[in-house]
Amino acid sequence: MNFNDTATNPTGAAPVAVSPEDVQATFCATLVDEWVRAGVVHFVVSPGSRSTPLALAIAADQRAQLRVVLDERSAAFVAIGIARATSRCAVLLCTSGTAAVEFHAAVVEADLDHVPLIVCTADRPPELHGIGAAQTVVQQGLYGGSTRWACDPGVPSAATMSTWRSISSRCVLAAETSVRGPGPVHLNLAFREPLVGVVAALPASRPEGRGWHVGRGRKTHLSAVEIEAMATYLSGRRGVLVVGALGGDPDAVHSLAWRLGWPVLADMRSGSRIESQHTIAFADLILRDVDVARQLRPDVVLRLGAPWASKVVGQWLADVADDVLVDPFDSWLDPNRACAVHITTDPSSLCHRLSECDTLQPAPEGWLATWRGLDDLAGPAVTQTLDTNANGPLLEPVVARTLYSTLAPDAHLVVSSSMPVRDLEWFGELRTGVTVHANRGANGIDGVVSTVLGVAIGAANSPVVGLLGDLAFLHDASGLVTASSLGIGVTFVVVDNGGGGIFEFLPQAQRLDRGAFELLFGTGQNVDIVALSQALGFDAIEVSGREELAAALRVVPVGPRVIVIRTDRVANVGVHNEIYAAVSRAMATRGAAENA
Repeated sequence: MNFNDTATNPTGAAPVAVSPEDVQATFCATLVDEWVRAGVVHFVVSPGSRSTPLALAIAADQRAQLRVVLDERSAAFVAIGIARATSRCAVLLCTSGTAAVEFHAAVVEADLDHVPLIVCTADRPPELHGIGAAQTVVQQGLYGGSTRWACDPGVPSAATMSTWRSISSRCVLAAETSVRGPGPVHLNLAFREPLVGVVAALPASRPEGRGWHVGRGRKTHLSAVEIEAMATYLSGRRGVLVVGALGGDPDAVHSLAWRLGWPVLADMRSGSRIESQHTIAFADLILRDVDVARQLRPDVVLRLGAPWASKVVGQWLADVADDVLVDPFDSWLDPNRACAVHITTDPSSLCHRLSECDTLQPAPEGWLATWRGLDDLAGPAVTQTLDTNANGPLLEPVVARTLYSTLAPDAHLVVSSSMPVRDLEWFGELRTGVTVHANRGANGIDGVVSTVLGVAIGAANSPVVGLLGDLAFLHDASGLVTASSLGIGVTFVVVDNGGGGIFEFLPQAQRLDRGAFELLFGTGQNVDIVALSQALGFDAIEVSGREELAAALRVVPVGPRVIVIRTDRVANVGVHNEIYAAVSRAMATRGAAENA
């Protein structure tokens, strides 16, 4: 759509904007032009009056891919999803007042999980602050320390025209290449009425379509001496590579694992959880056995990127004295305060350089084989336990396994926090091709439906599936409205256990009166999710069997599609415990045979 053909005026001509509204329009067109020059193409806008100048500029630029989302909270998580799928920043725009506040949860998530966003909040001009003007709140510094950069350039004026391209370009650099890693920037834009103007000639730009600023980011490069020292530190020891999100290129990780003879414990978001003799699929289940965990305690651990969701793995790592944390953005991703050596560098580069060290020596013979043997026992134990229950209702671990194994090789899977991300981490089998996303920065269930939609926008023609619990699905009810309006082909798999299933695993479930537990933690709900989805125009079905689920997942959706599986929270705890016991028995049988 092109609302203003004057936005295509060639840059570099003498400015001709005279009226304040024309200056505002030209300022906004310059911001958009510079963002597009930097490779930013996705714009998510929530409707409002005060944001009119920038909204019109976005809509007028044929290069911009514009999505309009009514609810600001949903819009912000749509932008999160786009940025996750593309690894490039998306621009987010809202009007002034509480609209800007609704962005806050997504800004926090973007900060903690290194998602690049340019968050634009329209604002009233200074003369309307402090006098009770409508939709006027203090927006400067609204997002606190969560932003990589915050700028309030004031009401646009011709006198500041020379700064416009720099401001726009710096937004992209701060969002994508900050020394703190990718994250959100906040551009608070004060506009005066009238809000509709004519775009004049834009200020001069760099030649050949280049951006105003070019940044290289922060690359902390270890010296050759430091690499040799690290190789000596790791050589010949029983070690483990633990890989999370931001953990580096999988080829580099597995190349180093091959040189060291170490197992790789990789979570779903890392990309390193691939089929390999080094990859341990069932680390959480293996380490739940106290005796086995003690026997497998390594001499050294090399942790790459963000922590796992698994508390079991985290607690096991806390007892390792020589814990090396490779933290690419100096975020201090060490919740157990366990690291003995903290390195701020690119994990891929470190793994490549270490694997090329001639002095690097492998672990003692049998170390990897021990892990491999236990993992080979755990897998069949999990499968047999789940097959034993195959004739009953679908179990939540089965849902995660079936979904993950059925997805197309180029699919994107968005997993909600609470149990879905854990079931996938604990029970998902090894495979390649699927890209897994999850909002694990703040670990909340905020905006999961909207995040799935954003990933679908950013992933273009790739299949996109979201795995959510019922509460996460309903929590983002405005995202359902967004899904209806955008009409994107995407599948939501909803595990409906009538409340907060993860709380059944906590001590509160055993120690509290059942009524009090249900009131405060079970958060029971009786919404018919199929009926709700159909009322919104979605294709929605309920499935109850493994093959039925797999068949439903193979259907290519033309719009939003919802697959609901009803489960029982108490029974879910029971099957988890059955799996833990089965894996422990399988490992004990092997130990007895070896000692016979």
